[in-house]
Amino acid sequence: MAEAQTDKLYATGRRKTAVARVWVKPGSGKFTVNEREGDTYFERETSRMVMRQSLELLELIEKFDVSATVCGGGHAAQAEAVRHGVARALAATDPERRTALKRAGFLTRDSRKKERKKYGQPGARKRFQYSKR
Repeated sequence: MAEAQTDKLYATGRRKTAVARVWVKPGSGKFTVNEREGDTYFERETSRMVMRQSLELLELIEKFDVSATVCGGGHAAQAEAVRHGVARALAATDPERRTALKRAGFLTRDSRKKERKKYGQPGARKRFQYSKR
């Protein structure tokens, strides 16, 4: 049982409020997200592309299987969280991979979040209309 666990790589990816727990293991390029096929889970083509970007950059798309559990956020943020997790898992194994992933910006955690609404105004930045008279 312990031998089967050693070839699996684990990493956590985050974006906005989406968190992806990602396991990468040698395989044939199959993506599983929340126990569903990756292509059926992510309906948009752009989200599918974003999900695979880390492996495509390193030309390892046919060599690894990815299994991810994602919660929070929307589909676009979840796809970016999966990309972040895959990149972190691959960078942990080989320092040469790390430089290429870092240069592409896949290892950087995108910390931008929605700004909170402030009291006394209708939104985060918007003010109520000013009336002089």
